[in-house]
Amino acid sequence: MKKSLIALAVLGFAGAAMAQSSVTLYGVADAGLGKTKSAGESRVNMHSANTMNNGNSRLGVRGVEDLGGGLKAGFNFETGLSLEDGSTAASGPGFWSRNANMWVGGNWGTFKMGRTLNPSFYGVAAWELTGTANYSVVGNTYGYVGGARNSSQFSYKTPDMGGLSAELGYIFKDDNAGAAKWDLNVVYANGPIAAGLSANKAKGQKVGYAIGGKYNFGNFAVAASYSDNHKLRRGFSIGGTATFGAASVTLDLTRDTKHPVKKYTNGLLEGKYALSKRTFLYAAYLRLDGNNNYGLGIRHNF
Repeated sequence: MKKSLIALAVLGFAGAAMAQSSVTLYGVADAGLGKTKSAGESRVNMHSANTMNNGNSRLGVRGVEDLGGGLKAGFNFETGLSLEDGSTAASGPGFWSRNANMWVGGNWGTFKMGRTLNPSFYGVAAWELTGTANYSVVGNTYGYVGGARNSSQFSYKTPDMGGLSAELGYIFKDDNAGAAKWDLNVVYANGPIAAGLSANKAKGQKVGYAIGGKYNFGNFAVAASYSDNHKLRRGFSIGGTATFGAASVTLDLTRDTKHPVKKYTNGLLEGKYALSKRTFLYAAYLRLDGNNNYGLGIRHNF
């Protein structure tokens, strides 16, 4: 009888311990057809990791463990996928090229180490109208303040303070070809208002930054920003999104105030229709540095 009670107690403890942790498989399937033009060359094809996709197809796994006392630990691994032939679509040198990191967090904030999206990318994502789609006119024109991901980064993110948060990342010079790098954001997101300041700099490089904001009126949202890609290219954006039930239309424009060759006015027209909470159709036209790009497709989040 005592042995049975002890066994039940052990099983109960193990069950409780398992309940404190979770691992989730997730991903995106995004396939489209489109026409792109770059450097004088036009391509018409089926694509799943292209400028005119809403997003890149991917598969990831993430987990979190409750350590007690408000402390948690977690990890995230993510790889790109091609729906054209089933191969991996790497955005970096390794298999888990999209994300490979772990973190520890609590009431004091979150500390993260590994390969991950830049703090500056999240600062732009706070106000960018398309949700940082591949065809984002801001992202394609100004490069999200100089790239979307960092390797060998460690960062600290503050807790949310009434919608205000900040994150600072750093990479040692020996992990970045001899050029130490810092990367940061300050984000405010509360109610209808979202705003973000992003900046980064590597040794020997000018500071790159972007500042933008968005206001949501309910069925209509407007956004504006100013970006400086390390003094190489800079300019502003202005745009809006109108929502009609399951459908939405976005118009976003950028105008260069500095360009090494020619100042461009670029633009994006996007239409989306939600088939469910996780699946939507999209069509987009991107005018980028004098080239016309078209795309339509379907995206499913799981």
